[in-house]
Amino acid sequence: MTSLAERVRRMNAPSGTVGRLRELGMTRRGLLTGFAVLHVVYALSIVHVIVSGGTEGDLPLYRLWAQQAIHGYWPVFDFPWVYPAGALAPIMLSIAAGPYLFQALWLILMAAGNFAAIAALTGGFRRIADYPAAWYWLLIQVLLAPVSMLRLEGAAAPLAIAGLVLLARRPAVAGALIAAATWIKVWPIAIAAAAVTVLRTRWRVVAGGLALTAGVVAAVAVGGGIRNLFSFATIQSDRALQLEAPIATPWVWGAVLRVPGAAIRQNYELATREVSGPGVYAAGEFVTLLMPVVFLGIVALLWMARSRAARERRLTPALEQRLVLRGSFALAATLIVFNKVGSPQYMLWIAPIVAVGVMVDPRGWRRIAIAVAVASVLTSLVFPILYMPLVDAQPVPAFVLLLRNLIVVALFVESVVWLWRAAAARVPVPVGVGAPATAVVPASD
Repeated sequence: MTSLAERVRRMNAPSGTVGRLRELGMTRRGLLTGFAVLHVVYALSIVHVIVSGGTEGDLPLYRLWAQQAIHGYWPVFDFPWVYPAGALAPIMLSIAAGPYLFQALWLILMAAGNFAAIAALTGGFRRIADYPAAWYWLLIQVLLAPVSMLRLEGAAAPLAIAGLVLLARRPAVAGALIAAATWIKVWPIAIAAAAVTVLRTRWRVVAGGLALTAGVVAAVAVGGGIRNLFSFATIQSDRALQLEAPIATPWVWGAVLRVPGAAIRQNYELATREVSGPGVYAAGEFVTLLMPVVFLGIVALLWMARSRAARERRLTPALEQRLVLRGSFALAATLIVFNKVGSPQYMLWIAPIVAVGVMVDPRGWRRIAIAVAVASVLTSLVFPILYMPLVDAQPVPAFVLLLRNLIVVALFVESVVWLWRAAAARVPVPVGVGAPATAVVPASD
């Protein structure tokens, strides 16, 4: 009788089932099939919502804003808004065929964005060696579903990926793409800060970003909303600690352990859950002040690492690329760890950087990629699967949330340590990592 180990070995052999799937996955046809299956399956899972003209996730709110805009009452132009002005683009595109088809058009936009992301990661599907990075991005979409398909991050992340990929070859275009992503959701400012700090072509990146930003500012000014241009930065400044934020962990467990005064409560105005208890307000104020300090500190550390490499005449394009990616990750993680707001889509702030890291340096980013994937699974367990038990302060979902937050904090610490070591001593660059980081190899069909 064939042993279990022997069956597994045969399955993983090149001629086995897993081996054949792995081989198929490293072809253009296999990758595009995986992309199509992912989006078709998701569309079918909510076909009842699409057919009935409904919406899910945050889309009911997005559609409401779009309908208000159609009737002359625009976010940013007419009232302060929680998002940057560029977020209007995907929202208004989704209502182009009317409110009934909002969900359908939104999914088409998300699919188009993911297609652009995997195309960027693989050099237009020509670089077979980079297919694992594209598969990783598709995996993240699965692990974070349905959130990955129902938030504005789905529009910003592909732009950020394309911008990161193009930084070395087309810095001005990359700057424009990163700026476009930042004007949808603020987090890509982390990529912009890292790129401007490290790259010798920083002024081209700045020029591209400023050109895009000038267009956004001009459009807002023409619409009469210049006073609300940066309202997204202050409109929620007085909110309490959100349930899923790392800083809220002590009060979450206070509620679980029935500590007097600690509780999880509903904020009806913002339609979210927050923690309450002794010290909550002070903790929120503390992380709000600490975030920019840590952010600037990491920028300084990144500059020190770059300057040391330049003095020692080893600042190659490959090392620049590594520093930008590590710095982007550390800065994006800062925006999560030191944030009094916590949402499941925040994993889509660091996952795009990891996908590009897997493209550039698969071995160096492998452990980080696995950790982010695990954190994504835990995030989806917290929301939506275990969210209501978590709101009820049950220990199991609180423990899952604790694990997720510990992973994110650990990744933040590790990224800062990496930059510290880069600033203090030489960081070796593996052969073959850099621009052009991966050879262009025709992909088979």
